[in-house]
Amino acid sequence: MDKAKIIEVIKKHILENLEDLKEEDIDPKKSMKDYGANSLDIIEVVSCSMRELNIKIPRSELTDIQNIDQLADKFLQYV
Repeated sequence: MDKAKIIEVIKKHILENLEDLKEEDIDPKKSMKDYGANSLDIIEVVSCSMRELNIKIPRSELTDIQNIDQLADKFLQYV
């Protein structure tokens, strides 16, 4: 699996959890908070994405993630 596919999975879960967004509006260089996500939304997106990708990452490794692109890079290490 490549990074583009991982970003698509993350985008899918962002769209499911946040209102009034279109896929083409999501920029991987931005944080989910830039789209109005609160901490519970972010946890849901990350958890659902990891479940779909069948990966487990310790929460402590996710604390320094600043944007969607960095999250995809981290996921890519575990796929």
